[in-house]
Parts: sequence; structure tokens; C-alpha cells
Amino acid sequence: MTHPQQRAAGTGPVIRPVTGSGPVAGAETGAEPGATSGAEPESDGVDEALALVAPRTLAHRTASPRSAPPGTASVRAEDSPAGVPRAKAERHRATPWPDARDVATRAGAHTGPAHPGPGHPTTGPSGPARPGSSPDHRDPERPRRHATPLGQALGHVLAEPLRALTDLPSFDTSAMDGWAVAGPGPWAIRDEGAVLAGHASATALEDGTAVRIATGARVPPETTAVVRSEHSRTDAGGHMHARREVVPGQDIRPRGQECRSGDQLLPAGTPVTPAVLGLAAAAGYDELPTLPRPRVEILVLGDELLTAGLPHDGLIRDALGPMLGPWLNTLGADVLATRRIGDDADALRAAVIGSPADLVITTGGTAAGPVDHVHPVLAQAGAALLVDGVKVRPGHPMLLARLEGGRHLVGLPGNPLAAISGLLTLAEPLLRALAGAPASTPYRAAVRDEVHGHPHDTRLVPVVHRGDQVVPLHYNGPAMLRGIAAADGMAVVPPGGARPGDVLEILDLPWPVSPAPGAAQGACFT
Repeated sequence: MTHPQQRAAGTGPVIRPVTGSGPVAGAETGAEPGATSGAEPESDGVDEALALVAPRTLAHRTASPRSAPPGTASVRAEDSPAGVPRAKAERHRATPWPDARDVATRAGAHTGPAHPGPGHPTTGPSGPARPGSSPDHRDPERPRRHATPLGQALGHVLAEPLRALTDLPSFDTSAMDGWAVAGPGPWAIRDEGAVLAGHASATALEDGTAVRIATGARVPPETTAVVRSEHSRTDAGGHMHARREVVPGQDIRPRGQECRSGDQLLPAGTPVTPAVLGLAAAAGYDELPTLPRPRVEILVLGDELLTAGLPHDGLIRDALGPMLGPWLNTLGADVLATRRIGDDADALRAAVIGSPADLVITTGGTAAGPVDHVHPVLAQAGAALLVDGVKVRPGHPMLLARLEGGRHLVGLPGNPLAAISGLLTLAEPLLRALAGAPASTPYRAAVRDEVHGHPHDTRLVPVVHRGDQVVPLHYNGPAMLRGIAAADGMAVVPPGGARPGDVLEILDLPWPVSPAPGAAQGACFT
């Protein structure tokens, strides 16, 4: 597989037909005019130049796209001649970026989480599996919920509403260290020891008496209030005096103050965070009803990739293998394996057809080069292409396909930042829907500096937060990771670019924002 940064000398760009006057589809395009020097072009820039200076001269080469359901680019891959990429057999146009995300969300919501189980049947929604085609990995008998122990539930999604199994608190408790008192003061101090948390309740207090009590301890019957230690004094006669007015019920947490048994604490679909684990434990749960996490297998393609050492003799380090697994885990997926496959169509076909995963992720091989095998393999596997190219830079030649058995495949470009663009565009919304998680709420922020845009496509640019604005980062070419490694998010730049002060949608990255003011000091800004 030929990665763009390793294109052999003398090899021309792959140019696919365009629709109307839009950019040439199918090849990663170069940096736009005026872009900073750190933005490495996605290809040799020929198709970008064509899109900019001569769009009308290409219009006569446009063919009408096949009709498809509104909002999708869904076609059957087997409509192409055997072994021929669909892009060569028929004209197509790339899907607009927002539409591509919507298609991925709908695909995941329609499928839902499904993992194989023992003895599962091999028939899917479209009937029995054909010989040599993908087996059906869905298990219709498999429960749509798991009883997951608390210690293993982090990152899962609640399959049912979380309801309290007990009152919280379960009994009247002291909110402070101090004195439990009954009636008006001053109070005679009882000789018995302090009332401690986790111990049996003390005997009832009589009016005019007080007893030491610890935070969280069950208050004795007939207690009027708790007087904080710092608001009290004792005298030599064995009495306690309050330094402030005592109000009945003060510093007592009454039973059921937070919730009553049976109250709904959280709705179904809530992601299980550390705080949710704490609430569930307090409410009496040992395990949680959760949806199965979607299972993902990563196939890293290419003969030119090294897993260790320095690049040499035309070989480059595999940056995607170490990156994608942890990234997908943060998106709520269980990564079954990261497998490295050379430029071998048969090996790729066997891996795709035989994968037990709900989602197969491939890297590279989505264009139309001599060793770009993803399209032919999908055709032979009887897949349906839902998205075949997206109007976004970097990452234009990404794709989403539905495999038989309700599984999916997301084909990422081989360049690292382009692959991240594909993750955010297709894999993230698909996985969120597969996991049953609620759609993320988009937010917007003003950009501090000018951001150059593509003339026709959306552009995703790494940014960092600075006050109430975001600042675009340098080193944002498709083969670069230096910018995204220092970023807090990706700004969605509309065609034509953005001026200082323009408000843009921001895609959060699935990890905490820069933890310290100096965290991005080594970053370069545009």
C-alpha cells in the first residue's frame, strides 16, 4: 500500500471524476492557498489546483450519481464488476461532512450492539449467508443488557434507569463532628463514649443531655440537633454550652434527604463515569445493568510499516497501530485486537469476513492505487457502501460500509491526521450509537486567528483553548501528529475558511483538556 508521504517519484495523482464544479474526489488534496508552511499537502496538489483554477473544464466529465436514499450514499458494492473498485465502475460524489456523521449515527442506531455468542445462527437481515460471504455475527438471542460488576462498569452505558435500592441516607446521620443534643441547653454530658460512624445507635437522649458524635454516625433517638465542635465549649461541671443559637434539625442529614427507595437517579443511556459508580454504590448496587460495549478490530494495512526502530530504506513507523486502540477505548469500544496486514488482498478479505467484531477499522487502502484493496474486498464481501468519500480535509477518502450480519467497517486513510479525521467523522458517531450512548452536545467557540479553508470542503483543524477562544495549531497536515498531540479539540472550519472572531463548532477529543497552562508551550500556532 502506498501512503501519500511515500509516493514514488514519477507516479501521478489518482484523479476521480467530480460532480459539478466541486473538487476532484478520491485523492487527499493539498494545503490551501495561504496555508502555513507546516501544513503538509495531502497529495501532490494537482487535483487541488484543478479544483481551484479550472472547475468548469472538468464539469463535462461529471456523470449523474446513482440515486440513493436521502442523506446517504448507500450503494451495493457488488454492483461493480468483480474485483473492480466501485469508484472506477461508476461516478460518485463525496458525502458532505455533516451528512456523513448523520449516516454513521443512523447506521449505529439501527444496528445496536451485538456480539457473537456460542451457537449463534448465520442468517442475517437479508437471509442466509452466501458461500464465501461474511457470516452473520449477530446473535438474536443475546441479551441486550449485561449485569456488570461495579469494578468493571466504568465506560459502559446504562441499559436501564438507575433507581435507588434504599433511602439515601438510610437513617438520620450527623453531618458534622460535634455533640448530639436533646432539648434546650446547657446540656449535661453523658459519660458514655462518642457515637461513631458504622457502630450501633446509642440509646435515646433525654432532654438536657449531650453526647459526642462523629460525622456520618447515626444520631441517637430524640436528638434535637447537632452542635459543631467549634461552636461549643465545656465547663468544669460537666456541661456543654453552645456558642451560637441552636436550631432544631441543624447539621442532621435526615433519612431520604437525597432520595427515597425507588426514585430514578439516572436515565437509561447514561455513560458510567466514576461519579456514577459512586452513586450506584451508595444506592446499594453491586453490579449495574449495562449495554454491551461495541467490539472493534483494527486492521493496519501496508508493507511499508515498521513496528520498532527508525524509518529506513523507504519504510516508515506505524503511528496508527499504537494510537487507534487506546483512542477507540476512550470512545467506549472493546478493542479485540490490532492486526497488521501487508498489501495482500486475500489476507484482507479473510480478516474482514472472519472478524467477530461489530466494527472493523482499516487504515489506508481506501483510494484507487495498485495496492489499495479495500474497495475490491468490500465488493467481494457483499458489503453496502454507506459513505464513500467525505467532503472534508484531511481525510477525504474515508468510507463506511455495512457488512453482512449487521456489522460495519470504517475505512480510514493511511495518513495519521487524516485517519483521526475519519475517527471523528465516522467511527465516533457510529460507536456512540452502537453503545446506546446519547449524542454528544456540540459546542461552539470563537477562533482567535484566521484559519484558511478549503474552497469546497469542510476542514478539521487542531486547536487549543485560550480563555473563551480557540487558537488553531500549526503542523496540521494530513501526515502530521505534532499539532493534534498538543490539541484540546478540532475546529470545524467551513468551506472558504474562518476569520478572527468567527464562531466555529468544536469537536472535543476524548481526553482531558490541557492540564496545565504550560502544557502546549511546545506547540506551534498558525
